[in-house]
Amino acid sequence: MKNYINFIRKEFKHILRDKLTLMILFGMPIAQMLIFGYVVKDEIKNIPFAVLDMSKDAVTKEIISKMEGSGYFILEQELSSQDQIEAAFKKGTIREVIVFEQDFAEKLQRENTANVQIIADATDANTANLITGYTQGVILKYVQKLNNTSIPYQVHVQERMLFNPDMKSSNMFVPGIMALILMLISAMLTSLSIAREKELGTMSILLISPLKPSEIIIGKLVPYLILSAVNGLTVLLIGHFIFGVPITGNLVLLMSVIMLYILLSLAMGLLISTAAKTQEFAMFVSMFALMLPSMLLSGFIYPIENMPLWLQVICQIVPPKWFLSAIKAIMLKGVGLGFIWKEVTVLSFMTLFFIVAGIKKFKVREE
Repeated sequence: MKNYINFIRKEFKHILRDKLTLMILFGMPIAQMLIFGYVVKDEIKNIPFAVLDMSKDAVTKEIISKMEGSGYFILEQELSSQDQIEAAFKKGTIREVIVFEQDFAEKLQRENTANVQIIADATDANTANLITGYTQGVILKYVQKLNNTSIPYQVHVQERMLFNPDMKSSNMFVPGIMALILMLISAMLTSLSIAREKELGTMSILLISPLKPSEIIIGKLVPYLILSAVNGLTVLLIGHFIFGVPITGNLVLLMSVIMLYILLSLAMGLLISTAAKTQEFAMFVSMFALMLPSMLLSGFIYPIENMPLWLQVICQIVPPKWFLSAIKAIMLKGVGLGFIWKEVTVLSFMTLFFIVAGIKKFKVREE
């Protein structure tokens, strides 16, 4: 019995010394509970919107004030003409525009009825439905307050969905799935590369070769980059021809952004590979450390605006967030480089960072 107790004690010590096991056992559940608890919500808040108020009377100003005070919306911009609406959406800073007709308050008093139009960015169909529903709720609540008087007022709300008028869910999910697949596959391929060399013992051959660490890293990237480019084109064609996701923007620009994202994913995989001792550890990190943020913190499933501030900050360093914003803008809104320069710049700096970090990490291991 004593020997058996000693055996169990030894197993406990072995587990406590294994950092990977402890991370799986304690780290992952805590991280998943925190992330899922804050992210998985079916409500909205802090949604940026714009207003085109052609009436500018006391009633429209009060409705706008009610929108801002609801806790669900943030007034981002005041427009002066219909021509500014689409450009405002293409900039990606707003999710909704509320249009008040001319002489809104006067018509409400004279005819007991007035019209307001809600225009939503339907590239994310589910969020667009929530936004328009919450907006109607705020407006109708205000109308109910007015109806406490002896005169029954009516405000007719018209909805218009931009960039996805048919409200196809595939227009939302296919770009997100593309971001997830390209990230995981590309990172997994290269994450196993150097780890495999270490396990097979062929790393020593590379280390005594005249090749510089930077040349080895880039040499590892090039074949996977070419093969992953074919993979990226295949995923894009499936999304377009089978699921019907439109490509309204420039195809060359779209493929360039996809190639940049693939290169970034490959560079992340190589950095993981230089730090990993085994292929199993490299696969674990590339699968689980990248999958959860790619799904939950990129805006793929849940709007980033709904998350607490500290999670929104973390979202800014999640590459799929920037890639998803760029390809949805190109495919669904038809924008050019001038509208997605920020996303492209961030992805470029991330790519450079991971390549340099991979080379430096490789140098350390070489020494």
